[in-house]
Amino acid sequence: MAATAAERAVLEEEFRWLLHDEVHAVLRQLQDILKEASLRFTLPCSGAGTEGPAKQENFILGSCSTDQVKGVLTLQGDALSQADVNLKIPRNNQLLHFAFREDKQWKLQQIQDARNHVSQAIYLLANRDESYQFRTGAEVLKLMDAVMLQLTRARNRLTTPATLTLPEIAASGLTRMFAPALPSDLLVNVYINLNKLCLTVYQLHVLQPNSTKNFRPAGGAVLHSPGAMFEWGSQRLEVSHVHKVECVIPWLNDALVFFTVSLQLCQQLKDKISVFSSYWSYRP
Repeated sequence: MAATAAERAVLEEEFRWLLHDEVHAVLRQLQDILKEASLRFTLPCSGAGTEGPAKQENFILGSCSTDQVKGVLTLQGDALSQADVNLKIPRNNQLLHFAFREDKQWKLQQIQDARNHVSQAIYLLANRDESYQFRTGAEVLKLMDAVMLQLTRARNRLTTPATLTLPEIAASGLTRMFAPALPSDLLVNVYINLNKLCLTVYQLHVLQPNSTKNFRPAGGAVLHSPGAMFEWGSQRLEVSHVHKVECVIPWLNDALVFFTVSLQLCQQLKDKISVFSSYWSYRP
């Protein structure tokens, strides 16, 4: 049924209030939340308003199921500045120790990318300050979609680690970060998964040319299993043991909560705008 003139007038008044007042109130709220999220990534030095390198945080890695791998990773913003890892080889009870060279740092691209997406979302919101007049609902929806895209990408970078093949892990610069150099039968990978910093150590053995095993190179994976095979140089290798240790990074947990709350706020605003969909072309 067609709305009466009085009903239309009320709806138009409500829609005008939504565009002029509530939209900006939500945008302010979003900016406040995302600035908090952004602070988690920058981790400034102690002291209000001081600029400088990000503080160093030490994380002890361990697993409740095994004590074969233990280590301490030092995180400085989006980079691993130090790594100290002990690996106990079960077959001969040998203890291996390897650490980062002092002149090296390892960038965690996932953290860097997530931070960049948050910065982009803040930039989009800041471009629509209090003085900006939204004319249509479609304009608000377009902005919310753009902000949600950046937030979804930021969250996905933390929740979805890259799938790598074993040759890609072997070719990674991470393998050249250690002193003494890693033995040829070890591979190491470090990544973020949700709010955790994960370290994986792969023990390898060479498949002999006369081996009866059917050689099937493994594809890409976040975590490869024992038995995964690959070719590296002139050798065919197989994963014999996999050791994964991890620890929670509290500020990444905070950031993920901020992303979720922000995405919910965006969606709620979109839902309110959609109620007035018949007035999207309305211009006050």
